[in-house]
Amino acid sequence: MQIRLSQRTLDQVPADIRRPGYDRTRLRTGIVHLGLGAFHRAHQAVYTQPLLAEDPSWGILGVSLRRPDTRDALAPQDGLYTLAQRDGSGETLEIIGALTGICVAPEDQPALVARMAHPDVRVVTLTITEKAYCRNPATGQLDETDPAVLADLANPDRPGTAIGFLAAALRARRATGTPPFTVLSCDNLPSNGSATHRLLTRFCTLLDPEFGNWVATELACPDSMVDRIVPATTGADRARIAATLGLADAWPVIAEPFTQWVIEDRFPMGRPAWERTGATMVSDVRPYEDMKLRLLNASHSTIAYLGQLAGWETVADAMADPALRAHVSALMQETATTLHMPPGTDLDDYRDALLERFANPALRHLTAQIAMDGSQKLPQRLLASATDRLAAGQGVERIALGVAAWLRFLQGSSDAGDRLELNDPLAARLRSAAPATASPRQVLDGVFALNEVIPDDLAASGRFRGAVLAALESLTTMGAKATLLRWQSP
Repeated sequence: MQIRLSQRTLDQVPADIRRPGYDRTRLRTGIVHLGLGAFHRAHQAVYTQPLLAEDPSWGILGVSLRRPDTRDALAPQDGLYTLAQRDGSGETLEIIGALTGICVAPEDQPALVARMAHPDVRVVTLTITEKAYCRNPATGQLDETDPAVLADLANPDRPGTAIGFLAAALRARRATGTPPFTVLSCDNLPSNGSATHRLLTRFCTLLDPEFGNWVATELACPDSMVDRIVPATTGADRARIAATLGLADAWPVIAEPFTQWVIEDRFPMGRPAWERTGATMVSDVRPYEDMKLRLLNASHSTIAYLGQLAGWETVADAMADPALRAHVSALMQETATTLHMPPGTDLDDYRDALLERFANPALRHLTAQIAMDGSQKLPQRLLASATDRLAAGQGVERIALGVAAWLRFLQGSSDAGDRLELNDPLAARLRSAAPATASPRQVLDGVFALNEVIPDDLAASGRFRGAVLAALESLTTMGAKATLLRWQSP
């Protein structure tokens, strides 16, 4: 059995591989990150690592909100792991050591709350996915009927949700006179900071109106936009990285070289100097957030659902099809008309760069991975652009094809008859609305009746319904590949 990567074996890593350039014994936890997964370890932790030599007070306590997998993989490695950056020219490795520890939230809620309440913690970051914010997608407000929310309100000292943990830690800080930490969402939600503030304030108000008012007035939740493609790590990745390191790493992370982080600069308790490691600090994140959601994320979802139907396992596989690539380019041109960017932003360059990133053959970014949680993703990725274009009297045919591909995906089988897995918090309702035997019109009517997914104005729009139905009928009768060929010419 190969020796594991750890603090003890770190000096055995080949000299040409970068490693932490600081004394890890001096690290203090200044950041708690909720939702410790591959993305955080390939993004925010990487931005923070180079700053720790000068200021070791910004170490990161990683928190898994559900499963112990990451803790069990990295604890024997003293929290060390490998970042592998891959593109067509090859792979570079770096050892990341920014984690001061890893907690599994359900194992000891009071202990985690106490750690978050410690005065050293000045920032709490989140990558918990859209569905974990306990919000009603139709209204954007806290879902006060959610059983998880009701459980946390009934037993606030032993929370289970991210909102519940934030509330419990803030309540503990208020009781000791400790100022609130800053909460920085890094998830793909529109105005993610404002949304987090609204949801958390409402939750805290339900606990105690005075506490809710304190949160409303004292808590800072800046907006942010993150961008890096981070596919799931495979056994082949582990084997390849172990061969290069000469050490086993149970959970390395794989990422493309490109990375972006745009952050609203509003941190009353201080923050790491992230601008020195490439982050862009701004007063208004919204234009950048919309650009990413409506170009990158909208394209990713469209590729995922068409790819699942056509049998393309990865994004790169799909992008190798000229008709799919042409459609994605046209989709971005369509959605770009809804953006209002700062002067000097070149959306054509951004689109061209995205097309090349999607086609990166070194990243095995699975279409099945991106296809998860469509009910939570499509409103901001595709439906918001459709609303804006219809209001401007513009067409929505490219957007409609992406929505139709999702509807066809909900019916559970690819064009070749292979079973497609539906992983979505509304899975039961979506399956009922889009049974395999239903006609395209029945599927459209069934899913469009779910107003927590499809906004009322779009559901009532004859133009939008017609465009989606035409695309869905084509996908049903011709399949994804033939439909894309038909759509190739504007």
